Amino acid sequence: MITVTKIATLALIVLGWGVSVGHAVEIASNGRASASIVVSGDASLSERHAADELAHYLGQVTGAEFTVGQGAESVTGPRLLVGPGAARLADPQFTVEGLGEEGLVIRTVGQDLILAGGRPRGTLYAVYAFLEDHVGVRWWAPGVEFVPARSELVFDNLNVRYVPRLEYREPFWFSAFDGDWAARNRCNGARPTLDEKRGGKHVIQGFVHTFYGLIPPNKYFADHPEWFSEIDGKRKHEQAQLCLTNEEVRAELIRNLAAQLAKNPAATMASVSQNDWYGNCQCAKCAAIDKEEGSPAGSLLRFVNAVAEAIEKDYPRVAISTLAYQYTRKPPLKTRPRHNVVVWLCSIECSFSKPLIDPRNEAFRKDIEGWSKVCNRLYVWDYTTNFAHYVMPHPNLNVLGPNVKFFADHGVVGLFEQGAYHTWGAEMMELRAWVLAKLLWDPSLDADKLIAEFIDGYYGPAAPHIRAYLKVTHDAVQATGDPLGCFSGADAKFLSLDTLSKGLAHLKAAEQAAGSDADLLLRVRTAQLPVLYTFIIQWGRLRKEAETTNAPWPVAHTQIGVYREFLRTAEAIGMTRVAEGRDMAWLNTQVDATE
Repeated sequence: MITVTKIATLALIVLGWGVSVGHAVEIASNGRASASIVVSGDASLSERHAADELAHYLGQVTGAEFTVGQGAESVTGPRLLVGPGAARLADPQFTVEGLGEEGLVIRTVGQDLILAGGRPRGTLYAVYAFLEDHVGVRWWAPGVEFVPARSELVFDNLNVRYVPRLEYREPFWFSAFDGDWAARNRCNGARPTLDEKRGGKHVIQGFVHTFYGLIPPNKYFADHPEWFSEIDGKRKHEQAQLCLTNEEVRAELIRNLAAQLAKNPAATMASVSQNDWYGNCQCAKCAAIDKEEGSPAGSLLRFVNAVAEAIEKDYPRVAISTLAYQYTRKPPLKTRPRHNVVVWLCSIECSFSKPLIDPRNEAFRKDIEGWSKVCNRLYVWDYTTNFAHYVMPHPNLNVLGPNVKFFADHGVVGLFEQGAYHTWGAEMMELRAWVLAKLLWDPSLDADKLIAEFIDGYYGPAAPHIRAYLKVTHDAVQATGDPLGCFSGADAKFLSLDTLSKGLAHLKAAEQAAGSDADLLLRVRTAQLPVLYTFIIQWGRLRKEAETTNAPWPVAHTQIGVYREFLRTAEAIGMTRVAEGRDMAWLNTQVDATE
């Protein structure tokens, strides 16, 4: 069921992508369609879907019925020309040159409105950008949207041309995996269900941490221990990597990767990347290269470059991706990535209570500055959740905008914003996914305004109280100086009884403000889960703090009582996990049922 967010007014974001020129186009008047939607006979599947989406939402907005026609040279009156072929009915010189795969044009020409772009996604994005930025539609979360009611739709002097700065845009949150939501918010990462109709996406063979997927130890180690890391003078495969100077392992990896790509013709990228632990090879050859390069990224990048050169011959459109992660984060002194190599720099060690420009994150800042000087296709793997506790307060909203802008300003062309990717119910998941989607599409946007817009739209009359709750937690983490890593413990100083009590008071006020709106009540109660969760898993500490300070106790007086309140909402939203490595059954083990 689609829930239309109930808000009286909506401030439209003016993106300033173009200078206003052209003429007025009347789309609807008095609730009746004035314009025809037109696609060309050679329109792609995604362009036809774009036209259908335009008809659907214009109908929702105006109450009028819009139909999609083909080859309408003889149609009189205003036309909404969807796709490059249709655009040439109004402008025979129309071209998608310079737009790439995703650039878009929104332009009035006489009585016509052109909505077109590069293939495969540009036209689709033109329609969604028009509906969002000019009509006022919002897609907050899967099944939750805002569609304004406007019986009159007239647009004058539109001339927008926009090519996104980031070629890869992925808010890796569970709610962002929905294909319709991802397409409408112009995300193109590997995980969402984006089929051809929805414009497709980046397809990555192997995705990440692929050394052992390409050279499995159970197949190769017995006969070829020299293919694996030498650590303390001994070849091993447990918690190890590959020997990156061994020519035989490189040749075998290339053969195996080519075989995988042959079975995955949609792949646009293939991962050749280290396992998710340390254990790099310390043999004499690897160690000599790493010393020469000033970083273990040296032997890794030489190996990956060689793979990329070999794969390019048969798969020229496939980039080879690798990681600058943990021990390989520092860029090498000499070796440069080939043109078809993508380096994913990971921010896993950073503090996320402070933006990356803060002195606390100086080491990472130096690394990104180094990589940006040598890498033409630099991606960043960023972290926006707490993997140890998906559903615990994680006050990092104030760094999202500054960090995305920082990345874009340092030549980053792809952003993977990893969040809670297993479950519903992670703290402020829908908010982070939507705000990140907007920032990835246009890093220059004001994140504070986006956050305020989402809260108003998603929480309606409860919004002021949600905003107050978030201020309590964000003020607390700044006051305590907690680093807020992506594996923060539940005993963090900012999670005091005082912080949790104040936050819960605002959330209870939000529940009152939601009234009898069942959908809104469930959203507010979902927002309460992080506070309840913290009380459950920190029961003893918080009880002791209340006794010591004689502070009032804000939740049920038994742990099982709080757990039952938590579970009612968790079950209602289909929550399955509380952390990356913990399902709901783990939380049950933390509860003393004898109280």
